[in-house]
Amino acid sequence: MRKDKLQKSEFIFFVAIDRRWMSKEEANLLLARAGEEGLLRFEGGVITPAFPVDEVTIPLGFKPSPELLAVPDVFGDLVGRIARARGTETVAVVAELNEMVQKNFDGLLRAEAAAVILARRYGVSFDDLLADLKARIVQVK
Repeated sequence: MRKDKLQKSEFIFFVAIDRRWMSKEEANLLLARAGEEGLLRFEGGVITPAFPVDEVTIPLGFKPSPELLAVPDVFGDLVGRIARARGTETVAVVAELNEMVQKNFDGLLRAEAAAVILARRYGVSFDDLLADLKARIVQVK
Protein backbone atom coordinates (compact mmCIF):
# COMPACT_ATOMS: atom_id res chain seq x y z
CA MET A 1 0.00 0.00 0.00
CA ARG A 2 3.13 2.17 -0.07
CA LYS A 3 2.69 3.33 3.53
CA ASP A 4 5.16 3.35 6.40
CA LYS A 5 2.51 2.21 8.85
CA LEU A 6 -0.99 0.74 8.78
CA GLN A 7 -3.93 0.41 11.07
CA LYS A 8 -4.83 -3.20 11.82
CA SER A 9 -8.09 -2.81 9.89
CA GLU A 10 -6.18 -1.53 6.83
CA PHE A 11 -3.90 -4.56 6.88
CA ILE A 12 -6.82 -6.98 7.25
CA PHE A 13 -8.70 -5.23 4.44
CA PHE A 14 -5.69 -5.36 2.13
CA VAL A 15 -4.80 -9.06 2.52
CA ALA A 16 -8.32 -10.46 3.01
CA ILE A 17 -10.62 -8.31 0.91
CA ASP A 18 -8.54 -6.35 -1.60
CA ARG A 19 -6.05 -9.12 -2.51
CA ARG A 20 -8.24 -12.09 -1.45
CA TRP A 21 -5.15 -13.87 -0.21
CA MET A 22 -6.78 -15.24 2.94
CA SER A 23 -9.76 -14.93 5.28
CA LYS A 24 -10.01 -12.23 7.94
CA GLU A 25 -9.25 -14.82 10.62
CA GLU A 26 -6.13 -15.94 8.76
CA ALA A 27 -5.06 -12.32 8.34
CA ASN A 28 -5.33 -11.84 12.11
CA LEU A 29 -3.27 -15.00 12.62
CA LEU A 30 -0.69 -13.70 10.15
CA LEU A 31 -0.42 -10.45 12.13
CA ALA A 32 0.04 -12.35 15.38
CA ARG A 33 2.73 -14.61 13.87
CA ALA A 34 4.56 -11.66 12.32
CA GLY A 35 4.57 -9.97 15.73
CA GLU A 36 5.86 -13.13 17.45
CA GLU A 37 8.63 -13.45 14.87
CA GLY A 38 9.64 -9.82 15.39
CA LEU A 39 8.75 -8.78 11.84
CA LEU A 40 6.16 -6.20 12.91
CA ARG A 41 5.80 -3.72 15.76
CA PHE A 42 2.42 -2.84 17.24
CA GLU A 43 2.12 0.57 18.87
CA GLY A 44 -1.24 2.11 19.72
CA GLY A 45 -3.13 0.15 17.07
CA VAL A 46 -0.57 1.05 14.40
CA ILE A 47 1.49 -1.62 12.66
CA THR A 48 5.00 -0.81 11.46
CA PRO A 49 7.56 -3.15 9.89
CA ALA A 50 10.56 -4.05 12.03
CA PHE A 51 12.76 -4.63 8.97
CA PRO A 52 13.95 -2.47 6.06
CA VAL A 53 11.01 -2.71 3.64
CA ASP A 54 12.95 -1.10 0.80
CA GLU A 55 15.30 -4.11 0.75
CA VAL A 56 12.44 -6.54 -0.04
CA THR A 57 11.47 -7.28 -3.64
CA ILE A 58 8.02 -8.80 -4.15
CA PRO A 59 7.64 -10.70 -7.43
CA LEU A 60 4.84 -9.80 -9.78
CA GLY A 61 1.79 -11.97 -9.11
CA PHE A 62 2.94 -12.89 -5.59
CA LYS A 63 0.45 -14.78 -3.44
CA PRO A 64 1.36 -16.19 -0.01
CA SER A 65 1.27 -19.97 0.26
CA PRO A 66 -0.99 -21.74 2.78
CA GLU A 67 2.15 -23.05 4.53
CA LEU A 68 2.72 -19.50 5.76
CA LEU A 69 0.05 -20.04 8.41
CA ALA A 70 0.85 -23.67 9.17
CA VAL A 71 1.67 -24.38 12.79
CA PRO A 72 5.23 -25.65 13.11
CA ASP A 73 5.49 -29.28 14.24
CA VAL A 74 8.29 -29.08 16.78
CA PHE A 75 7.73 -32.64 17.98
CA GLY A 76 8.02 -33.93 14.42
CA ASP A 77 11.12 -31.79 13.89
CA LEU A 78 12.80 -33.27 16.96
CA VAL A 79 11.88 -36.83 15.99
CA GLY A 80 13.30 -36.13 12.53
CA ARG A 81 16.55 -34.82 14.01
CA ILE A 82 16.89 -37.92 16.17
CA ALA A 83 16.21 -40.18 13.18
CA ARG A 84 18.84 -38.40 11.06
CA ALA A 85 21.41 -38.56 13.86
CA ARG A 86 20.83 -42.30 14.25
CA GLY A 87 20.58 -42.96 10.52
CA THR A 88 17.15 -44.53 10.89
CA GLU A 89 13.53 -43.90 9.96
CA THR A 90 11.25 -41.66 12.03
CA VAL A 91 8.95 -44.66 12.55
CA ALA A 92 11.75 -46.42 14.45
CA VAL A 93 12.28 -43.35 16.65
CA VAL A 94 8.55 -43.11 17.41
CA ALA A 95 8.54 -46.82 18.29
CA GLU A 96 11.47 -46.27 20.65
CA LEU A 97 9.67 -43.29 22.20
CA ASN A 98 6.52 -45.33 22.75
CA GLU A 99 8.46 -48.22 24.24
CA MET A 100 10.28 -45.85 26.63
CA VAL A 101 7.03 -44.22 27.74
CA GLN A 102 5.30 -47.56 28.34
CA LYS A 103 8.15 -49.55 29.90
CA ASN A 104 9.95 -46.88 31.93
CA PHE A 105 7.15 -44.47 32.79
CA ASP A 106 3.99 -46.62 32.84
CA GLY A 107 2.50 -44.49 30.07
CA LEU A 108 2.69 -41.34 32.23
CA LEU A 109 5.32 -39.45 30.24
CA ARG A 110 4.34 -37.19 27.37
CA ALA A 111 5.81 -37.98 23.95
CA GLU A 112 7.47 -34.54 23.83
CA ALA A 113 9.34 -35.24 27.06
CA ALA A 114 10.35 -38.69 25.83
CA ALA A 115 11.69 -37.10 22.64
CA VAL A 116 13.82 -34.73 24.72
CA ILE A 117 15.20 -37.68 26.71
CA LEU A 118 16.07 -39.52 23.49
CA ALA A 119 17.62 -36.39 22.01
CA ARG A 120 19.90 -36.11 25.04
CA ARG A 121 20.71 -39.80 24.90
CA TYR A 122 21.85 -39.50 21.28
CA GLY A 123 23.47 -36.07 21.56
CA VAL A 124 20.90 -34.34 19.34
CA SER A 125 20.54 -30.58 19.75
CA PHE A 126 17.06 -29.42 20.75
CA ASP A 127 17.57 -26.15 22.64
CA ASP A 128 15.98 -24.13 19.85
CA LEU A 129 12.80 -26.27 20.12
CA LEU A 130 12.53 -26.47 23.90
CA ALA A 131 10.27 -23.45 24.44
CA ASP A 132 7.85 -24.63 21.74
CA LEU A 133 7.88 -28.18 23.10
CA LYS A 134 6.99 -26.87 26.56
CA ALA A 135 4.21 -24.73 25.09
CA ARG A 136 2.85 -27.76 23.23
CA ILE A 137 2.71 -29.78 26.45
CA VAL A 138 0.83 -27.00 28.22
CA GLN A 139 -1.59 -26.56 25.29
CA VAL A 140 -2.54 -30.23 25.01
CA LYS A 141 -3.12 -30.79 28.73
